[in-house]
Amino acid sequence: MPASPPRRLHLNAFLMNAGHHDAAWRHPATTPERVTDPAYFVELARTAERGLLDSVFLADGLALWGNVRHNALGGFEPLTLLAALATATRRIGLIATVSTTFNEPYSTARAFASLDHLSGGRAGWNIVTSGSVDEARNFGRDEHLEHGLRYERAREFVDVAVKLWDSWDDDAIVLDRAAGIYADTDRVRPIDHRGEHFRVRGPLNVPRSPQGHPLLVQAGSSEDGREFAARHAEAVFTAQQTLSDAQAFAKDLRSRLARYGRTEDQVRILPGICPVIGSTEAEARALEQELTDFQVPEYGLAQLSGMLGTDLTGLPLDGPLPELPDERDINGNRSRFTLVAELARRDGLTLRELIARLGGGRGHRVVAGTPEQIADELQEWFTAGAADGFNIMPPYLPGGLDHFVDQVVPVLQARGLFRTEYTGRTLRDHYGLARPAARRGAHA
Repeated sequence: MPASPPRRLHLNAFLMNAGHHDAAWRHPATTPERVTDPAYFVELARTAERGLLDSVFLADGLALWGNVRHNALGGFEPLTLLAALATATRRIGLIATVSTTFNEPYSTARAFASLDHLSGGRAGWNIVTSGSVDEARNFGRDEHLEHGLRYERAREFVDVAVKLWDSWDDDAIVLDRAAGIYADTDRVRPIDHRGEHFRVRGPLNVPRSPQGHPLLVQAGSSEDGREFAARHAEAVFTAQQTLSDAQAFAKDLRSRLARYGRTEDQVRILPGICPVIGSTEAEARALEQELTDFQVPEYGLAQLSGMLGTDLTGLPLDGPLPELPDERDINGNRSRFTLVAELARRDGLTLRELIARLGGGRGHRVVAGTPEQIADELQEWFTAGAADGFNIMPPYLPGGLDHFVDQVVPVLQARGLFRTEYTGRTLRDHYGLARPAARRGAHA
């Protein structure tokens, strides 16, 4: 019996305008004036591809996040940008965030099938449920949907999208010029979906794409989020501050898979990490402090208020967190609320200290050190079963990504932890995931 191939890390480049630190745009090494310049993102994507990373990943929201007075916010819609990046890159995966709360399954399935064709099979969908009042108010609502209801809608939304991708068989297009038959209509079927939230006849008006359907990614660690991930996700973006918390999350998520007929090798767990890299640890710490010194407390306090569902305006920055609501009363991002509240309590942080700790990762782990020290951190979580890889969140761009690719990736390769060449062409190939077959007749 042939030996199984060695386990390898999966690494994504999470790109965010000037960088993930909320003060990155003020650093002289960044170019915030280029956040709507497609050439800037082409350069970043090509850097990530040079580093053999699995994918580039773009977050998104349906409102202007934060106070644009103090941060380089706003920019491209992800699917539009990734369509441009598809033509400028050859192998790297392209993951876009699209919400199930204020979109429709048909148009979403169509857009991702199109991106998968355009990129030759490199598309991924980060599935989120919109969680802010500002987003709701951009779509005619005074409040956003209740947390559990958002996930109910999301489950049906993804079910419909998968049905639509499966509405064409792989061999539906026969191209029989002599007989005048382009496609076998027995292999292109309506889905006739009638559910609680959607009624969709189908079929999709895009033929089956190179990956069958795009890689399904999920970000969210609440109870509803974990159950959704166990049912649908092939990759999970998550946030934990400690190794033990990450191990507990991974164990819990994997324990839920069997009830949906799934196995552990069908899901990749990828915590976010913000690496602050220096040639020495002291240099890395100095860069971390430099970014902290650029922070605008007013901006950080507003961001923290949103995470905690509590107005912190006017509270002393050198005082502790006030009394917070219970997690079940939070109708936004529950898992991030719990993570931030526990971080503040565990380490006894003041508001000012908490704002500084969240500046680079917004709840994701921030690690400052040499390339070897960063690699040590990734290796520890990987070998301890806490992660299958990481969502790399450079604190500033482009330098933070350049340093990771040029300095950390070679260390991981030398240790046998990361690929030295792309061995496949699709995003599923990079993740070692099988291409799903069209489930013929299962959706009628």
